[in-house]
Amino acid sequence: MRGCQGAEKATGGAFILYIGRAKDLKTRLGILLHKPELGHRIGTSSKLQLGSRRRDSSQEVLEWRESFDQLLKSKSGVTAFHTFLKTEFSEENLDFWLACEDFKKTRSKTKLASKANRIFEEFVQSEAPREVNIDHETREITRKNLSGATSACFNEAQAKTRTLMEKDSYPRFLKSASYQDMTRQATSCGISKRSHT
Repeated sequence: MRGCQGAEKATGGAFILYIGRAKDLKTRLGILLHKPELGHRIGTSSKLQLGSRRRDSSQEVLEWRESFDQLLKSKSGVTAFHTFLKTEFSEENLDFWLACEDFKKTRSKTKLASKANRIFEEFVQSEAPREVNIDHETREITRKNLSGATSACFNEAQAKTRTLMEKDSYPRFLKSASYQDMTRQATSCGISKRSHT
């Protein structure tokens, strides 16, 4: 009988972890379904909307497909990519990459250490609230780098996350209905500009 109780406790812990993840997923879905600024409304198309504001030029939208770097250089490109990643529940990868970029600009040693710990706790440590998909070895290297936090302590983890986005999420973004719609709009905008000149 004791063996069964031990098994119950072990599976109970896994069940609690599963319930926690399920609640987190439910919260994320609720946010997506109820925020019209994310381009989603119940019963409407899941395409991202450019809206009436045309901050991104037609040319800029078309340049995003040239390279992942072009997309990351564009503020509106990062916003569109982030919105797409939310639909795939993988925005933590971009958020981590952006947090690292901001972290590298920190000059104060005191702020550097506290920011490093916050980033590690939010994105890198095992079971972090917004854990990024990196291997155990990279996670441990990053943990060791925290002891003497420098602006480069997340470089390896950031590079792995960037590569994952470039090889996995970025191609799906380019094939997505939302980006295809943006390119059609950009192309038609470019054609109408030429015909008016």
